[in-house]
Amino acid sequence: MSSYLRSWLGTGIPAAQPPPPTQDDIPVISRSSPPPPDDEDDGEATETEDNSPPLFPSPYSAQRASSGVPRILTDTQLMPPPPPPQLASRTPGVSSNSTSLSAPSTLAVPYTTTKPPAKLNTKKKGKVALAPGHSPLDWANLKASGEDLRGVDTLMRIPPSVLKQHNKRDDAWTAINGKVYNMTAYLPFHPGGEKELMRVAGRDGTKLFASTHAWVNADFMLDACLVGFLIPEPST
Repeated sequence: MSSYLRSWLGTGIPAAQPPPPTQDDIPVISRSSPPPPDDEDDGEATETEDNSPPLFPSPYSAQRASSGVPRILTDTQLMPPPPPPQLASRTPGVSSNSTSLSAPSTLAVPYTTTKPPAKLNTKKKGKVALAPGHSPLDWANLKASGEDLRGVDTLMRIPPSVLKQHNKRDDAWTAINGKVYNMTAYLPFHPGGEKELMRVAGRDGTKLFASTHAWVNADFMLDACLVGFLIPEPST
């Protein structure tokens, strides 16, 4: 019975229908372009762009807030301050307060004596004018020529008594660092002159050689003049 009534009520009474839509209820779609932004930069200058340089200092900076006009210093203001009176009145090289224990006002070395410096000896010494053809290069060529500069056939053992016999201008021997050289051929080539070289003729000249020109290599200079080696005097 209930199912019969339900089917009868559902089919017998028509359902309520909604009212038809009006013109105001239908939405209308319209198209519009957005406005260009204010800060857009298309890379080309326009009439509204401002290309003037910015203000310096800026309008709200501390410089404009204090004076409003940039300060320009004069030449007098740019100059350094004057020195203190004790430095302005000092004399160069002389201490202004010699009795004080404080540091002097000058960096100059104070005078230690009033005695004038000794005069330098300007007399030239040590070298003499050599004859033409007697330069160091000429001596090197003479050694390389193969000429006999020793005057002996073989190297010898030479005691001081034998060395003393060779003390003449045409027969001059000397010993340097234990080696005996026949310096006869080297006499006119000596830059200090023959007289200075004859001071060691016939004796050991090591001490005088070292005090005069220790930087000279005697072995290289007189290697072609080597005659032997200095030995102690034999005991009898």
